[in-house]
Amino acid sequence: MLRPANSWFISHLEPAMLHHLSFAVTDLARSAAFYDATLAPLGYVRVWADSTAVGYGVSDGEDQFAIKLRPSNSGVPGDGFHAAFAAPSREAVRQFFDAARAHGGTDNGGSGLHPEYGPDYFAAFVIDPDGYRIEAVIIGSVEIHTAADREGRIR
Repeated sequence: MLRPANSWFISHLEPAMLHHLSFAVTDLARSAAFYDATLAPLGYVRVWADSTAVGYGVSDGEDQFAIKLRPSNSGVPGDGFHAAFAAPSREAVRQFFDAARAHGGTDNGGSGLHPEYGPDYFAAFVIDPDGYRIEAVIIGSVEIHTAADREGRIR
């Protein structure tokens, strides 16, 4: 299984700051379709599901992110809150962005280099169908995979 290089995976060698995170969603089927599509390029899959929730993580692992049905959800955290998912490559970040927009997400800052956060900060920012601000990110020098990247024409 491909695991993002800069992720916070739980292991006995590298403790994680967070064990897991959950979002309340108003439409489980819609949100599950969104997160199935957006998290797949990052190497994350459904690790469990029931009629009220879906958990995501790495294959054969425990959930690190879950969505939980709360039809009367009164709202999501405002500006200043977001969740950033570790990505294995710049291409995975682009695929996350494209999948999010194709499944009901809204652009919230584009996909590409974001030097305002650091010289090698490559990320995509979107708002999910419930209004949560999410991001996929890889930091550091990485192999450039496309002609557009080599020519500086990133999205």
